[in-house]
Amino acid sequence: MTQTRPSADTTFTPPEFIRNFCIIAHIDHGKSTLADRMLQLTGVVEARSMRDQYLDRMDIERERGITIKAQNVRLPWRVDGQDHVLHLIDTPGHVDFTYEVSRALEACEGAILLVDAAQGIEAQTLANLYLALDKDLHIIPVLNKIDLPAAEPDKYAAELANIIGCDPSDVLRVSAKTGEGVTELLDQVVRQVPPPEGDADAPARALIFDSVYDTYRGVVTYIRVFDGKIMPRERIRMMSTNATHELLEVGIISPEPKPSKGLGVGEVGYLITGVKDVRQSKVGDTVTWERRGATTALAGYREPQPMVFSGLYPVDGSDYPDLREALDKLRLNDAALSYEPETSVALGFGFRCGFLGLLHLEITRDRLEREFGLDLIATAPNVVYQVYMEDGTEHVVTNPSDWPTGGKIAEVHEPVSKVTVIAPSEFIGAIMELCQSKRGQLLGMDYLSEERVELRYQLPLAEIIFDFFDSLKSRTRGYASLDYEEAGEQVADLVKVDILLQGEAVDAFSAIVHKDAAYAYGNKMATRLRELIPRQQFEVPIQAAIGSRIIARETIRAIRKDVLAKCYGGDISRKRKLLEKQKEGKRRMKTVGRVEVPQEAFVAALSTDESSGDSGKGKSKK
Repeated sequence: MTQTRPSADTTFTPPEFIRNFCIIAHIDHGKSTLADRMLQLTGVVEARSMRDQYLDRMDIERERGITIKAQNVRLPWRVDGQDHVLHLIDTPGHVDFTYEVSRALEACEGAILLVDAAQGIEAQTLANLYLALDKDLHIIPVLNKIDLPAAEPDKYAAELANIIGCDPSDVLRVSAKTGEGVTELLDQVVRQVPPPEGDADAPARALIFDSVYDTYRGVVTYIRVFDGKIMPRERIRMMSTNATHELLEVGIISPEPKPSKGLGVGEVGYLITGVKDVRQSKVGDTVTWERRGATTALAGYREPQPMVFSGLYPVDGSDYPDLREALDKLRLNDAALSYEPETSVALGFGFRCGFLGLLHLEITRDRLEREFGLDLIATAPNVVYQVYMEDGTEHVVTNPSDWPTGGKIAEVHEPVSKVTVIAPSEFIGAIMELCQSKRGQLLGMDYLSEERVELRYQLPLAEIIFDFFDSLKSRTRGYASLDYEEAGEQVADLVKVDILLQGEAVDAFSAIVHKDAAYAYGNKMATRLRELIPRQQFEVPIQAAIGSRIIARETIRAIRKDVLAKCYGGDISRKRKLLEKQKEGKRRMKTVGRVEVPQEAFVAALSTDESSGDSGKGKSKK
């Protein structure tokens, strides 16, 4: 190659001059800032166009300061007099978006493992490192933020070298903020990361690792080419659905989309077919030629399993078709989202949605409201339970309303997670106390260094998704980091708590909780609803019940008109008669009256304080 900078109009870049890599790290360790410096140093973004967190495109990402979507960009770089093409994928750092990270790793041969030189290795760092090692990626260990006064690069370089199995001198040191060491890092990416392998003459095979919906152009599909080449105006076939399309445009991201004359082996780019049907571009599918195409598909991705379920309902029932269309389009951009229609007596028509975690739920709801102009109610989140009856039948419960009522329950199985907590050793007692209060079992404990310890627990997933992370942060003054993964299921003593308004169960308020926590939940909901539901003309009892047994009760007093206002003096029997008449009227009204729960009360009762607090940048579960 003789050109000084690879352009969008040249022939295919030979694979030996391509490097595909991603940046993985714990949240807030500087991934997006490092990507900014790389964009500046390679010259793909002009100084006047530059802004912080350039690759975080969504408003919600910029507001919260967290990366939600993995973004890819093509960078030119010259080393030892030779031009190279670098494909960088900036990945999220939060546990709920680990699926985005795993997809990015499939498109890469190398990974920059970024660690904060002032904080050291966190739980998410280890989780992402193991993901990268499973894919046989070449790891480049890097310490960031060496310009901070609190930085201890020597100490954490030794810690990092101990885990990866390299020499502390191999750990690169950079400051993404000032740009120090970033040039050397890019040089090392070229020298250390292996070039992509593939057969340029074989039938085309390209892996879809992401896709987005564009209102004007339809589905935009992001691919990594493994074999052959993809050219504009060719007819292609999606191997899982056998759908065929004509390619209207093929291009690269640098960092804005630029049309090109095609993509060769090892290159990352995008395809536009003009298709509006979002189901025809499945993440993990293999793209090949329609004629003389490949016969075996690429491995693709393991389907993500939802860990938390919640119902999403439009406040205005007429928005239901719009919500369905919005979920279809969002699913294209978020393959980890799953949903199916459901109805609620209290809330009408909506969808039962599956999420990877509480932040994923919150972000999805936020995106539906912002990007599609919807007004939504989310029911209390819960996990998936397996209920075995004494007659041998089995029920899968994703919603409290699915809880079996007829027959005796033999046992209930709940999902459990393996939890890793990394924290300063002075907080061991506080962490153990918290985990035991959440029904946790200690699996093991290791000292990473003299001051830092790794605790491994098995905890019920239902105990993690609510307030566990907030409690952990408050007990460790913000120093603990948390990571969790699925670890099967266990038998648990669980019950369904119903909330009754005037003897009628309100399905939206039902919850499945551990027997020991049932009274606390029932009491909390009854007290909250007493404050939220407006007073009626008649007395309204609010009860919490397990089956037919009432465990908590609150009463909303009736609004009483002063019927004695016009009685000045006179016989007491006249006053008593008026009061008895009013009492009889209230009793009659209570038998026919229905309690109308306003939408605001549903929203307030179902929005738990714990879930709203888990969205800040420093609040990462992984």
